[in-house]
Amino acid sequence: MVNGYAPKSLAEALTLRGQYDLVPYAGGTDLMVENRPNVSYLFLGKLTELKGISEDADYVRIGAAVTYTEALASPVVPQLMKEAISRIAAPAIRNAGTFGGNLGNGSAKADSVLIEFVTGAKLRLLSAKGERVVDVEKFYLGRKKLDLNSDEIIAEILLPKAGIDDYYYKKVGGRNALAISRVSFAGILSVENGVITRFSAGFGAVADTVLRYRDLETMLIGKTVEQAKTVKADVLKAYSDKLVLTRGRVSAEYRKTVCMNLLGDFLTEKGI
Repeated sequence: MVNGYAPKSLAEALTLRGQYDLVPYAGGTDLMVENRPNVSYLFLGKLTELKGISEDADYVRIGAAVTYTEALASPVVPQLMKEAISRIAAPAIRNAGTFGGNLGNGSAKADSVLIEFVTGAKLRLLSAKGERVVDVEKFYLGRKKLDLNSDEIIAEILLPKAGIDDYYYKKVGGRNALAISRVSFAGILSVENGVITRFSAGFGAVADTVLRYRDLETMLIGKTVEQAKTVKADVLKAYSDKLVLTRGRVSAEYRKTVCMNLLGDFLTEKGI
């Protein structure tokens, strides 16, 4: 059995992906952990077509094979994303780990994925037949379940540029460094002319996928900050009622308490 392929171009990679049952990877930071038997791999880490960071009018576009270290050095990657990925593991892992790999693992603990959920990012998926662009929230179908066809690879993350500067981010782990998230939280709140134009909140590492409730976010959008204060208790109760969490390294009850504390602190910090 061939253990893997190292294509020289993106076109060759897409052809191989369509012809064989291959597991794509770039940094490979989780391969030793997973130790999958009888698996053939498709190495994408050196493909220049997947290594770019650029921006257009609406998005910062991050290639799937871009490492966290490369993103931290880029002047166009938003600070919210940098804050999250700066806390991933140790420098050696950040030097190898990639955005596509963080997505492809299908884990709700993935630090960059939480930011993609909260900002409403899109993913560009490629196959030899063409491309699809999907919302990251629709890409995650459950734990380790992705809307990724057997002939597709993750090519690019499209991170929205507008309205993500006023953010809140916390990662709770068992220690201060080199920690896998027990709970992670990110929130964005934008106010224009005294009116809340954007409110988004995401919870990571607490369920089978990252949790974001767009229906609850509408409870604050369109209100002034003063009006938001009057419904803050209702917003918190609505989130508490809807948050159904799984047990991990700690209990679901602990996770829910931390989630609600972080959400409340986020709103307080933003003047609500």
